[in-house]
Amino acid sequence: MSILHCSELILGGVRSGKSREALRLAASLPPGFRGAFLATAQALDADMRARIERHQAERPRGWATVEEPHDVLRALEGMATRYDVVVLDCLTLWVANLYLRGEKALAVVDAADGLARFIGLRRLTLIIVSNEVGAGVHPPTEVGLHFRDILGEVNQHIAAAVDRVTYMVAGIPTIIKNAQPVRDLRGESSQAP
Repeated sequence: MSILHCSELILGGVRSGKSREALRLAASLPPGFRGAFLATAQALDADMRARIERHQAERPRGWATVEEPHDVLRALEGMATRYDVVVLDCLTLWVANLYLRGEKALAVVDAADGLARFIGLRRLTLIIVSNEVGAGVHPPTEVGLHFRDILGEVNQHIAAAVDRVTYMVAGIPTIIKNAQPVRDLRGESSQAP
């Protein structure tokens, strides 16, 4: 049996249940899927270390974890030969890592376009998590405004490339794009809108 790989972007605000939904979705895939988690977080302070530890404890047993804060595309290319499904958590931290490293907005968007092209190759099932920062409080600093704008553009590029986009509100998933006319990640029949 050949596997039709598909992709999903799970968006939402802080503490909206994005990562939990990504893990629930991954756990619902057929038995035998080889899974991995691609983490972009860096444990730079005690709060982030605690968040990382909590996320690690919630992951499916037997799943590998690859930590890559910058070169997500290279990591995914290497993972595509070893895994059937990867949860990428999260684009928000990836974009922040690139931005804080000194990457210009155009370079970050180019990296996102590379990720979008990879998604189109369907080499593995990919579940991607990202924050929707445009609906929140207006950032009070120029750096915050630039970051919000860059992440918003990255989210648009990735949303255009994936099969499904789910928006999380208070732990409840709302499907806002469903472009896969076959069995989706949840195993449900779906039709393109």
